[in-house]
Amino acid sequence: MRGKAEPGLWEALLEYGLDMVADGIHVVDAQGHTVLYNSATARMEGLRPEEVVGKHLLEVFPSLNDETSTLLTVLRTGKPILERQQTYASFKGRKITTVNSSVPLTFKGRVVGAMEIVRDITRVVEMSERIVDLQSRLAPRGPGRERSPGSWATYSLEDIVTVNPAMKRLKSVTLRAARSDAPVIVYGETGTGKELFAHSLHNSGPRMGAPFVAQNCSAIPATLLESILFGTVKGSFTGAQDRRGLFELADGGTLFLDEINSMPLDLQPKILRVLQDGNVRRVGDLDVRPVNVRVIASTNLDPMEAVRKKSLREDLYYRIAVISLRIAPLRERRDDIPSLVGHFVAKYNKSHEFQVRGVRPGVLDLFQRYPWPGNVRELEHAIEGAMSIMDGEFIEIHDLPPPLLVFSMKPAGAMDNPKKPLHESLRELERGILQETLRRCQGNISRAARALGVPRQTLQSKIKRLGM
Repeated sequence: MRGKAEPGLWEALLEYGLDMVADGIHVVDAQGHTVLYNSATARMEGLRPEEVVGKHLLEVFPSLNDETSTLLTVLRTGKPILERQQTYASFKGRKITTVNSSVPLTFKGRVVGAMEIVRDITRVVEMSERIVDLQSRLAPRGPGRERSPGSWATYSLEDIVTVNPAMKRLKSVTLRAARSDAPVIVYGETGTGKELFAHSLHNSGPRMGAPFVAQNCSAIPATLLESILFGTVKGSFTGAQDRRGLFELADGGTLFLDEINSMPLDLQPKILRVLQDGNVRRVGDLDVRPVNVRVIASTNLDPMEAVRKKSLREDLYYRIAVISLRIAPLRERRDDIPSLVGHFVAKYNKSHEFQVRGVRPGVLDLFQRYPWPGNVRELEHAIEGAMSIMDGEFIEIHDLPPPLLVFSMKPAGAMDNPKKPLHESLRELERGILQETLRRCQGNISRAARALGVPRQTLQSKIKRLGM
């Protein structure tokens, strides 16, 4: 039971609390008149609360009606609507796209109002539509279409640098797999080169001259991914237009679904249906459209682990993993490191007009010992970064990024005495790293700070604190 308070105090506190919430909140009474409208909603919709509160919803948002408004639908049916995408405009003409969750407010068994939580996705929708439109222009339909950069696979098996026997076998398997239209799943840790293999599968087979369309399934909100993949018809939801999806854009070619284990589980059966019958249905459409698309998927987990974690449906896995390609992490094929180093040095010499001759033997030895959590991508970035800041003709250890530099300078036995307090062990480790860095940089503090990835003033402060 709450105590007595000044009249209006609790209402004022409630209004203040709602204004502190990041999401939009809009509450209407049983007749559809606004009674609560927080600041976040006002910012999204470009209105002032006093322009909305007390007015009927359709007076403020004339682009909606009793059927398309989620709030009015909830008032009429008494049933909640969750995660519904909606595009609408206010009486001022500002158009936004939101994802709304609307619930009825009941008292003594009757609906007395409705509350809606609003999340603005206007910018995401605009960006997604631009991407789809761009891909549509880059992949025109019909005979005689010309190759357009951006909708075509750019890598081939020749771009995969390896001397490792297992990787050579994988390239051979990829070449044979490219001749069929069977779905493929490519899996491996982040940075191993899954996209290169997807491009190579496309470019080594009969679909080589057709579109290659790629979509990262984790980069798009779940509410948008379905319409991006399958397309929409006008009126399928408020603001929807007739638009081809990526399956239609890839017709005759390949659709690459990167990180498919990030795709919402309720969307995965629709992918399965396309794989089974070769038809797509746009969002809101009654008709189906045939498509001839080869699907390649990827995941940074072992697919069976993704199934066990329930991020990938088992039925979709068995349908899409007709052919499975596992790309080994770099730590399992260290014999590739010298070749990759030479490849990346040559690549950035050409693109940036550098004159780098290679790496010092100590750097190559470090590369062979380092665990490479970021795999080939991390190695490439390490080479590019070193070449961008180095002096001389050969990459030195002090030119490398901080993770490699720290790994190279860890003093032996610095953490071997368990009787030492943690702060003393860490102090010794930090001192050793700084001493080794300064030695390699001939005492140049600016160069050492750059090698450690810290400001010069920070390094000077550490040197003073450690009594060096």
